[in-house]
Amino acid sequence: MSGSSTDASPPGGVDYIAVEQSASFVELKRRHRSFVWPLTIAFLVWYFAYVLLSSFAAEFMGTRVWGDITIGLLLGLGQFVTTFAITMAYVSYANRRVDPLSAEIRGELEKQEAKA
Repeated sequence: MSGSSTDASPPGGVDYIAVEQSASFVELKRRHRSFVWPLTIAFLVWYFAYVLLSSFAAEFMGTRVWGDITIGLLLGLGQFVTTFAITMAYVSYANRRVDPLSAEIRGELEKQEAKA
């Protein structure tokens, strides 16, 4: 094996550093982060609140709501519901705000590769 392949330009001659610094790519990252980070923080707060309540407020979590159904069980099931709701919200957001811009950037890159 002679020569290093890490210094070679990628096929097609696309300057990926320039693409990453382009206005459209920066906007794509901004859109993604503006949705993902707030929801991540909110879910982590909700999750740790549940864990802390189950550890330090056992009496509250064991409060019966209906029959053998307790507040702890309802909040635990709420964790699953929240996960599915966040997933559905992200898919909807990505379909409307992220994917169209991503497809536009991809189309531009494919054109650049085709020219090379």
